[in-house]
Order: sequence, then C-alpha cells, then structure tokens
Amino acid sequence: MKDSRDDILGRIRQRLGRTAENAAVGRAGLDAVLARRAQGPRPQVERDLVARLRACSEALSSTVEVLAHTGEVPAAVARYFAALKLPRAAVAWPQLAGLDWAGAGLRVEARNARGDDLAGITGVFCAVAETGTLVVLSGPDTPATTSLLPETHIAVVPASRIVRGMEDAFDLVRAEYGELPRAANFISGPSRTGDIEQTLVLGAHGPYRVHIVIVTGS
Repeated sequence: MKDSRDDILGRIRQRLGRTAENAAVGRAGLDAVLARRAQGPRPQVERDLVARLRACSEALSSTVEVLAHTGEVPAAVARYFAALKLPRAAVAWPQLAGLDWAGAGLRVEARNARGDDLAGITGVFCAVAETGTLVVLSGPDTPATTSLLPETHIAVVPASRIVRGMEDAFDLVRAEYGELPRAANFISGPSRTGDIEQTLVLGAHGPYRVHIVIVTGS
C-alpha cells in the first residue's frame, strides 16, 4: 500500500516539476505558515485531564477504569471480561505483550486481529480530553485491525499522553512523526450509525464496546 501511494505521489510531483531542492523550500514555507498561524477560540478544558477524558468518554458510551500502575492492567481487563461474561482471550499490540496476561488468567496473543478475534487491546498515540477521543496511528507495531475488527476494543491510555484538544494532538503528531502515517484513526466511543430510520445502532462499522484503561503511573 505504501509503495502504491509513493508511486502516485511521485508521479504528481514529477508533473508539477517538484524536485528535492524546491520541495525543501516549499516545505519550509508551509512550516512557517503553520508556526505563525493564529488559533481560533477554544473551549475551556479543566486542568484535570484524566477526569475530563473519563467524563467525555463515558458520555460517548465508552467505559473507563483508572489505574495507578501499568502492571494492574491485566487484572483490570480480566475483571472487565468477567463482568460481561466475555471469553478470556484477546489480541494485543506487541508493546503490550510483556504484561502478565497469563497471570490474570487471560490468553493474549501479540498479532494483528483477524475476523474471528472478539477482543483487541491497544495503546494509543494520545487521547483528547476535550472530546473523549482516542488517537491511534497505524504502523507495523500498531496495527489498525486490533482496534477496528474485534467486537470489543480495550485501549490502555497513559495519563501522560492525554492532551487538552485536537489542536494539541495534531501538534504532537507533527513533533513526533513529522508527517502522518498511512492511517490515523480518531475513536470517540463505540462505532455507531443512525442511518436506518434515525435509530442509533452501536457496532455498525467496528467495535460496539470501547473500554478505556487510564494509567496514571508507570
């Protein structure tokens, strides 16, 4: 997919007469515009970003638990599965594979999700307190399928990765990535649609459960 995109963009640049030299000048000009842009009015967001993220996420039909340490995550996920009588199995991002899932009685595989996986556990790039939104960027170690295919999506959110608003999220992407990856998903609660007779239906285009585990410590 990336090769196809690069091929298409390369042909466009060739038609425009874009070279490595003038591309650098053009990018510098764009960066200068972005750096001096004036932001419009923004709503006030209280200082407690964890509380704001929790409140907004729950308003969007997500469920939230706040933990003190990352090591508590497997037990919290096990409790969540038990409360809903869900199978005690899931797929997870590789970065979460080192947690003691087996000790919590869970079978968690670090791989891309398939169509028959019922639960996916991911981290996030960041989370937006203002709207209760999770920002997930695709990549080899952060496959988008883990948050999109299973019926249940569990997101582990370090409190240090919570930002106030969307503007802050995009600033963080530019600072840490430089440019967006192939896919950037903004997840605001379970998938939903109201297209059929204006009746709200959860899980129409993705998970119909989103459970957020916020970790305030290391």
